Amino acid sequence: MKNGSIAILFDRLGPYHWARLQAAARFFRVVAVETCAITREYQWERVDEAPAFEKVTLFADGSDSCKFKRALLRKKMVNALGEVDPAVAMIPGWATPASLVALEWCLRNQRPAVVMSESNAFDVKRYALAELIKRIVVSLFSAGLAGGDLQKEYLVSLGLPRHRVFTGYDVVDNEYFATNAVHVRENQTAFRKELKLPEKYFLASARFVPKKNLRRLMEGYALYRSLVGPNHWKLVLLGDGPLRPELVTLRHKLELTSDILLPGFIQYRQLPAYYALADAFVHASSTEQWGLVVNEAMAAGLPVIVSNRCGCVPDLVAEGKNGFTFDPASVKGLGKLMADMSRLSERRLEEMREESRHIVAGFTPAHFAKAAQRAIEVAKAAPICRATLFSSLLLKALIHR
Repeated sequence: MKNGSIAILFDRLGPYHWARLQAAARFFRVVAVETCAITREYQWERVDEAPAFEKVTLFADGSDSCKFKRALLRKKMVNALGEVDPAVAMIPGWATPASLVALEWCLRNQRPAVVMSESNAFDVKRYALAELIKRIVVSLFSAGLAGGDLQKEYLVSLGLPRHRVFTGYDVVDNEYFATNAVHVRENQTAFRKELKLPEKYFLASARFVPKKNLRRLMEGYALYRSLVGPNHWKLVLLGDGPLRPELVTLRHKLELTSDILLPGFIQYRQLPAYYALADAFVHASSTEQWGLVVNEAMAAGLPVIVSNRCGCVPDLVAEGKNGFTFDPASVKGLGKLMADMSRLSERRLEEMREESRHIVAGFTPAHFAKAAQRAIEVAKAAPICRATLFSSLLLKALIHR
C-alpha cells in the first residue's frame, strides 16, 4: 500500500472511530485495520460515509474478537500489517490479542508503535503483578495517545516518558451532534411526537451491563421523583443488554413504568434527537475508563450529572458550571442532584448548556488528529524499541492466555 502509511487499529469501526479516522486522514495517510466487522457488544449500523482512508477488515463474518482462534488472528494480522507496511502503528491498548499481535509485529519489523489508551488508575482494582506485567508491555511502545489527564498520568505511571504522551484520544464528532440538535430543536414538536418523548426529561444512554450502575440510577430517580412531586421530569434510558429484564422488573417494582422510558438501543443517526429534546444528561457508571456519551451530550448542549468514577470527569465536568458529579454508590446523592438540576431556572440551565459546548469544543476529531500526528512524530524520533527474550515470551503468553 502507500509508502509512509500509518496503521490505526480498532476492534470494530463505529461512528466514533470513523470520525477520528476521517480527521486523521487530512493530516497523514491512514489505513484503518479493523479486527471484526460485526460484534455482539456494539450493535452499530455500518457507516455509509465514503472514507478518506483505506480500510482492512480481518474478520468480516461477524465473529466476536474473543471467539476466533489465536493462530488465525495472528496470521490475518501479520498478513494485513505486512501488506500495509506502516511507518507507525497506532494500537488500542494492551488488553486484547489483536493489539498484542500488532505490537509483536511492530517489534519484529522495527516499526514504532503508539499505544492509544483510555485506561486510568482507578477504573478497575489494580494488582501489583498485573501492573508489573503492564509496565513491561507498555515499555515496548514508543509513544502514547491518551484520553485525557487521568489517562495520560496512568501511562506515565506505567513508564512511558511524559514528553511522549499526548491527550485527545477520546473524542466524538461534536459538529454532528451540535448541528443535528439545532435542527431537532427548531422542529421539536414533530420530533417529540414521532419519538413519543415527554416534554421534560433526564436522558441516560448505556449498555445494560453491571458497571453502568443502572439499578442505582433508577433508584436515584425514584428518590428524585419523591422529592419534587408532580412537576418531575421523566427519565429516558437508552440502550440494551443482558440486564434489561432485571431493569424492567425494577421499574415495575418502583411503580415508575410510566416515568422511566426504555426505547431500546438507538442507532447513531437517531441519537441527536434524543439529546436535543432532553433537559439534562445523567451518567451513573460505577466505573468507566472515559464515557463518550458525556461528550455527545455536551456537544448537543446539555448540562450533565456524571459519576465521579468516570475517567472523563476532570476534563469535561466543571463542578457547578456545566454540571455536577456524585458518588455512584450513593442513591441519595444522585436523587438530590437530579432534584437540584430540575429546580434550576431556565436562564441557569442555558448557562450550563453553553459551558458544556465550550468545554467539549476542546475535544474534537481534529484534536485527535493533531495529537496523533504529534505522537507519530515523537515515536519516529524515539529509539527503536527492541523486545528482550523475556518480553517476547511474555507477549506470546499474553496473546494465547
